[in-house]
Amino acid sequence: MEQAHRLSRQLHGEGGEDNATAVVLTLSPAPQRTVQTAEPATSKSTAGPNTHSKPKILTPEAHLCHPPTETDLAILAEESQKLEHASPEEIIEWAVEHYFPKLAMATALGPEGCVILSIVAKIEPRVYVFNLDTGYQFAETLELRDRLRERFGIEIHLRRPELSVEEYERIHGGPVYKTNPDQCCRDRKIAVARRVIQGFAAWMSGVRRDQSATRAQSPIVGWDYKFGLVKINPLAHWTAMQVWDRIIREKIPYNPLHDRGYRSIGCWPCTRPVAPGEDERAGRWPGMCKIECGLHVVDGK
Repeated sequence: MEQAHRLSRQLHGEGGEDNATAVVLTLSPAPQRTVQTAEPATSKSTAGPNTHSKPKILTPEAHLCHPPTETDLAILAEESQKLEHASPEEIIEWAVEHYFPKLAMATALGPEGCVILSIVAKIEPRVYVFNLDTGYQFAETLELRDRLRERFGIEIHLRRPELSVEEYERIHGGPVYKTNPDQCCRDRKIAVARRVIQGFAAWMSGVRRDQSATRAQSPIVGWDYKFGLVKINPLAHWTAMQVWDRIIREKIPYNPLHDRGYRSIGCWPCTRPVAPGEDERAGRWPGMCKIECGLHVVDGK
């Protein structure tokens, strides 16, 4: 616990969030429990929402509102404002109440995703959780998936592109991430996400506003124009300090690469550690003038 206390001091007075990932915690997994996860087409919840008294945009049929009307957007904006000062637990409870069983969660298994998973496990562990496995993920990331499953009893489904890395690189004459990283992200992440998310009414992500300028205006609840469903960001109003405080306090499993200077972790060819004082996402696609894969950016914006 001495290491945890040292990290807590760094977070609150000796370097702030830049030092938030400087130590490794000894994790004590809770007893494993098995939970049946559900696909949207077959999921059933006895505590599902009463769709007769709510606008469709606030029900498991929200995806049928694509494209949303001005009234739909105003309803989501109002709900987002109501949740602006809510806790992540309250936001996720709201999401489950309105959209389960057609509620999904995408996670790259960053610290934010680990925190959200720890909450989902308490509120509704049958939420469909998936990771976009590009074939280029760090071994540490895949190992973390197993540790999270053991700790929280939630299956994190690995969803992959149709082509393996070997087939993809053979067709394109080599690694596409070196010559056209935007295309690589579109082919191995965005296209897969579009396929996976079909039929869901809403999805949750670990986006925080202070991560980058491109995420600074992220609402708690809003319409995702790229994927055509409601998007919920339970940690949008949190800081890195708050995320790591929760991880330390609850001993939530996290990626050991964070202890080696990786503040934001994606695919291994396109991720490097960041130096003290650098932006949190400075280690993503270094030298490529790119800080987003495209999942959380509307095309043209």
